[in-house]
Amino acid sequence: MSTNQPDINMFRRAAHDHWVLFLVEGVVLVVLGATAIVIPVLATLAATILFGWLFLVSGIMGLVSTFWMRQAPGFWWALISAVLGIVVGALLLASPLRGAVSLTIVLVAFFIIEGVASIMFALDHKRELSGRWGWMLMSGIVDLVLGAMIFAGLPSTAAWAIGLLVGINMVFGGTALVAMAVHAREAAPSP
Repeated sequence: MSTNQPDINMFRRAAHDHWVLFLVEGVVLVVLGATAIVIPVLATLAATILFGWLFLVSGIMGLVSTFWMRQAPGFWWALISAVLGIVVGALLLASPLRGAVSLTIVLVAFFIIEGVASIMFALDHKRELSGRWGWMLMSGIVDLVLGAMIFAGLPSTAAWAIGLLVGINMVFGGTALVAMAVHAREAAPSP
């Protein structure tokens, strides 16, 4: 018996006991992803505006805290960071479609990192559990393909790419979670 057998059994038991959480998360991802696929331009604008507000609010909070603690080390770096957040947030909110191009480049990086992480996650599942790891592997491969597609179409794809590609990613990721949840429900953990 291998030394990591108790860890595998503990993981199987946890997955079996909480399969409903995987299922719910998967279904929510599929529904949100399908919505983004149906209306990708709106999803792109919504994401850009959301990021704009996040940067703006975090920049304002950073600016306030920087001036409250102006005697602390790193004042100028904190000030630069806060002002950068405010400027980026304001630019994204002022021109969401132009901001979508910048976010699209960030999205390319996300898909590449997410794709590699999903593939590694799937390979770990293949070694530790046999069920449905192929779905997660496929999800990682799809992420890598989406990253390449979006990069190849820049800048013209920026208006719809974020919404559409995030939607596709969410549908595949959600489907993978649903498949894994169904398998975890059916698989009995070892005693």
